[in-house]
Amino acid sequence: MSDEGKSEFVLVMSGISKSFPGVKALDDVTLKVRPGTVHTLMGENGAGKSTLMKCLFGIYREDTGTITLNGREVKFHSAKDALEAGVSMIHQELLNVPERSVRENIWLGREPLIRVGPFKFLNHRQMHQDTAELMKSLGMDIAPTDRMGSLSISRQQSCEIAKAVSYDASVVVMDEPSSSLTETETEHLFKIIRDLKARGVAVIYISHKLNEIFQIADEVSVMRDGKMLGTWPIGDLDEDKLIRLMVGRDTTHRFPPLEPCTAEVRLEVSGLTSANPSSFKEVNFRLRRGEILGLGGLVGAQRTELVESIFGLRPVASGKIFVDGKEIHIRSSRNAIEAGIGLITEDRRGSGIFPLLSVTMNTAMPSLKNYKKGIFLQHKRIQEEAAKLNETLRTKTPTMDTLIQNLSGGNQQKVLVSRWLMTLPDILIMDEPTRGIDVGAKFEIYSIMSELVRNGKSIIMVSSEMPELIGMSHRVAVLCAGRHTGTLEKTEVTQENIMRLATQFD
Repeated sequence: MSDEGKSEFVLVMSGISKSFPGVKALDDVTLKVRPGTVHTLMGENGAGKSTLMKCLFGIYREDTGTITLNGREVKFHSAKDALEAGVSMIHQELLNVPERSVRENIWLGREPLIRVGPFKFLNHRQMHQDTAELMKSLGMDIAPTDRMGSLSISRQQSCEIAKAVSYDASVVVMDEPSSSLTETETEHLFKIIRDLKARGVAVIYISHKLNEIFQIADEVSVMRDGKMLGTWPIGDLDEDKLIRLMVGRDTTHRFPPLEPCTAEVRLEVSGLTSANPSSFKEVNFRLRRGEILGLGGLVGAQRTELVESIFGLRPVASGKIFVDGKEIHIRSSRNAIEAGIGLITEDRRGSGIFPLLSVTMNTAMPSLKNYKKGIFLQHKRIQEEAAKLNETLRTKTPTMDTLIQNLSGGNQQKVLVSRWLMTLPDILIMDEPTRGIDVGAKFEIYSIMSELVRNGKSIIMVSSEMPELIGMSHRVAVLCAGRHTGTLEKTEVTQENIMRLATQFD
């Protein structure tokens, strides 16, 4: 390779193939990344993006192909090898140690040591100082001594970003880094990325948020079904072309049509107040049969806290809940399920799926008591019912015995929808239902939601994505700092009106 060739690309992954039982995840993929650029990797869930990056990071070993870093062919047998060679990675799912401090998480496995005679001890003072300086340089207001598990998901994600930057790598992979970040935090992330670019660092950026791509990317590579379709300068693309490349079809309509809803009230929440004094107070709203009620608001609006309380996961101090006109008392999730309510949680990995269980068991978990015969479970019936539901939702899985952690994010989400449909709910609460999934899978989730309400189900949808909130809601109820500041009818649902109510502080 010539000197010019060596300097043009900091990273070349050439002819990479990788197979798993029943699945060819990567098929002769080539990726070339220039130093000092943001190279975005796009594609639907299951296209092979994360698998390719895990081959780069030493988590997977490629079956065929070569990886060249800074002009030298490398073979990484572990993530440690990759980090030592100058490749760091922010993973799509949080991989921290919740019970340890921020500083211990940042320097895990490379803690500074101090020698006292023949012994070595952790240098806690140095670790604290290094963490404080790192956070200050990145403009992050996070204390080194904070327990990681006590932080919000967005602040935990910020710590993961800080950790990746701390390795002083020549290539930083960011897999859905903004999936849990607020708009302000995302802007801060972009500033960090621009600083990395200025230092000559290459950033490989994976995201399903198209607006981010056109703000931050220099080049875009698109994958589909384990193959690389090509690489384009960002200036040669627009949203429509990028979507067509990813999904292989035209997507003129981003949201399926919703039929008008004027039916009777299915759920009524009256004066609901959290047992936590700093959470929501005196919330009132109604949910109709066959309706999608969007729940909007900024970070800290207490939307998740509200829906988790309705589902019995958090205690309430006062207020009433009525289903079909009858007051119900929900003190646990079991009470909620018995009342015909299901909840798909915000954090799919942390509180949604059981990663080491099969698709079948993840689908059937809340319904197992319905499939008991004496002291035994009716496994054949469970398998049949779970398979039928996932087939109806077009869940892509090699078999129903496949571990759910091996499915793409969009297909994991379909399994969670199947799980709650198996409990025969009348009301389904969906907290950030499309977080971390691609535009193609989003449309499939939207279509499922549309079909559910057409069949008489009722949905409460918490969403931080404004287009989703506007496009997939019959009405939108808005919270601000734990107060219900108003509900917008379909004709009133605009970004301006939602933001007006979302910022109506006392």
